Amino acid sequence: MVLDQRTAGILLHPTSLPGPFGIGDLGPQAIRFLDWARDAGFFLWQVLPLGPTGYGDSPYQCFSAFAGNPYLISPELLLKEGLVEESDLEGVGFKSDQVDYGHVIPWKLNLLRKAYGRFEDGGFSSMRKRMAAFQRRKTVQPWLKDYALFMALKDANGGRCWLEWPMEFRARDGAALRRARRQYASEIRFHVFVQYLFASQWGCVREAAHQRGIRIVGDLPIYVALDSADTWANQELFQLDCTGMPTHVAGVPPDYFSEDGQLWGNPLYRWDKMREEGFAWWIDRFRTLLDTFDIVRLDHFIGFRNYWSVKWGEKTARHGKWIMAPGEELFDTLRSEFGPLPVIAEDLGVITKAVEELRERYNFPGMEPLQFVWGTKKTIPPTRRGSSLPVEIKPNTVVYTGTHDNPTTREWYEEHATDEEHIRILQYLGQIGERPEKGIMTAGFASAANTVIVPVQDVLGVGTKGRMNTPGTQRGNWQWRFEEGSLDEQRARTMRDQLIAFQRFNGSMSNGNGTHRKEVPTARGHLAGKR
Repeated sequence: MVLDQRTAGILLHPTSLPGPFGIGDLGPQAIRFLDWARDAGFFLWQVLPLGPTGYGDSPYQCFSAFAGNPYLISPELLLKEGLVEESDLEGVGFKSDQVDYGHVIPWKLNLLRKAYGRFEDGGFSSMRKRMAAFQRRKTVQPWLKDYALFMALKDANGGRCWLEWPMEFRARDGAALRRARRQYASEIRFHVFVQYLFASQWGCVREAAHQRGIRIVGDLPIYVALDSADTWANQELFQLDCTGMPTHVAGVPPDYFSEDGQLWGNPLYRWDKMREEGFAWWIDRFRTLLDTFDIVRLDHFIGFRNYWSVKWGEKTARHGKWIMAPGEELFDTLRSEFGPLPVIAEDLGVITKAVEELRERYNFPGMEPLQFVWGTKKTIPPTRRGSSLPVEIKPNTVVYTGTHDNPTTREWYEEHATDEEHIRILQYLGQIGERPEKGIMTAGFASAANTVIVPVQDVLGVGTKGRMNTPGTQRGNWQWRFEEGSLDEQRARTMRDQLIAFQRFNGSMSNGNGTHRKEVPTARGHLAGKR
């Protein structure tokens, strides 16, 4: 299994890729990034959830746990397919260093509607066949029909949450839904068309990754959004009342980081009902994920053992309670369906023995962000399952310098780390130099962990401006992009030298049968340009 090998990966969400159209996408820049990652010697590319984002632009609050994000569709590839014209892509004037969602979203949706209009006008016979085949996929049939209708109804209702729609649609009255499918047939077909485009472009990106010996790590948020096709179409599987309003919602209790806890607001599952149905919804979800990614990170893994339940209407997460979840039954069912699961468990937070036992039962590697390991009992959460130093990290672990929720390593070291943590880092590394993130990455690469994943911000040495997300805030998140040319040959060479030194270099070469073999060059041969 990939996660049993000594490898390294890079964390980059596609929205952060450079390009002229206001947001990173699945076009040529994604392939250039893969070329760079191959040259640098990385084996894994980790992305955040790829679903269609809603309010707040968070990839962890999507309109669907199955669908793809329309804003990631490449305009350049639409032009290549003949779906748009060059004039449609001229004079856009977007920022290059961040995503301005208020500007990007209407422009991209307008472009997609132009593409759909041209598609509907006729021709594109080959594309029509591919689109029909897409709709017949086993991984697509369980969700596409409901998702497309959900989005059409959302458009017809001014983008409002489904709980504000007329009651006949909220309650999914059969006659009303049949009428809506006729009335909004063109709009439904538009959303099917957009999902076909996303799947087609992502499929090309994934194939390109495999050709370069790179595997993709996806992300599964444990909960779905309240305003989602998943909740609307499967109301019986969630803790909702007869009108569709939640009775209890998700969050985490007060802890070291927040005296009020975190009130997420996602609807909680009715695990009893899911068990009765043989976890069919989860089987469909994993089948789609494993068709999209090579490895899956399970966000908030704790919630598969026990979850924090807060009564709807509470203002904070203080007054909740822990409730057991059927993690073993679920993973046994999934393992029976798919075999060993290629999973990374995001086991951060309040770690109990029961959570550890669940993770170890399935041999899922846990996570260890290095920003947590340098402190003492006074400077790290008392509930944190962590090592006191990188040298003590166990092999079945995925080490991160930081995650998308952390400050960049440079920002953390310069603005958040305590004097005591500075001293421990200097004692461990000997010196830190002008690039603290470089020394801390080296500590991760040198550890015994099988897998080390570093955010692209740390490779670039970005400080405060590179932060992707600050939990508990609504503004300024998910916007960061790196500039064209930042990932250059010099940085690739620097990473190569480190990955070779610590036996993490990915010298994978396709042998023609879909598998790969590792060839780790010597430093002499590598520096001489022999690949």
